[in-house]
Amino acid sequence: MRILAVASLPLLLLATTLSAEEVTVWPSKELKSYSKELAPKLNEQHYALERLADFGSHYVLVVYREDDGPAEVHDNQTDFYVVQSGTGTLHYGGEVVDAKTTEPGEIRGASLKGASTRKLAPGDVVNIPPKLPHQIVLASGEKLTYLIVKVHAK
Repeated sequence: MRILAVASLPLLLLATTLSAEEVTVWPSKELKSYSKELAPKLNEQHYALERLADFGSHYVLVVYREDDGPAEVHDNQTDFYVVQSGTGTLHYGGEVVDAKTTEPGEIRGASLKGASTRKLAPGDVVNIPPKLPHQIVLASGEKLTYLIVKVHAK
């Protein structure tokens, strides 16, 4: 598991569509605004998300979270996170507790047993390959906003 600090997020992922067939750009200023925009839209699980684009082979969304996410496993997708703001802890590996298949190739559960952990902070980039159990856990008072690129595995 590699987590890389990215010094200049605007150079990596920047969202004004220049051409549907060429390049999509998300300006840094726009990405930074999602924490404020999504905070009032929290659902009962204390998160809100917005799907930014779908490119067929992958799609992009931004997530604002004020509580733990579920433990999850995607059989056919890589999750690529880019932390925008806040802090949290990534749990990865181990076994999903109370695992339930929520749709084909998707498992969710309450937590992970025997997982490794890694603290996340703004600028961190995380690659989670298919079939690797993972979960975002927040300490009391923590908030986290992150971009996810979901890449469909071949």
